[in-house]
Amino acid sequence: MTDDERDVPPARPPLRSSLARLSDAALALLRTRGELAAIEYAEERERLKRSAVTLAVALLMLAFALGGVGLWVVVYFWDAGRLTAIAGVTLVYALLALALWRVDSARSDADPAPFSGTLAELEKDRQWLARQARPPPPPES
Repeated sequence: MTDDERDVPPARPPLRSSLARLSDAALALLRTRGELAAIEYAEERERLKRSAVTLAVALLMLAFALGGVGLWVVVYFWDAGRLTAIAGVTLVYALLALALWRVDSARSDADPAPFSGTLAELEKDRQWLARQARPPPPPES
């Protein structure tokens, strides 16, 4: 190889092949992110379904238990002060309901947002594309 042949830069691939590779990479990226979103959706749906069934059964059992306790208290105090007993049982139930509501609110606030993994990956992709779109720095002389 002569010196003149070494100074010639290699030929660039045509624009069409570059665009084809870019679109292929973009479609692969979208497919991967779509699969991740689908997996997270399925996991979230199953978690919510399991939680709803458990909560429904727990609430039914709690309702029976609280009804039994309330009835027992009212019957026990029937001669001494039935209205006071009914008011006391009602107040206890209201306080328990408020406490459970606050626990559920705190738990909901602590749970990660649905699709947080997908959103994080999309943000990484956006940052990478933004870096790729920047023009290269000028060569230092």
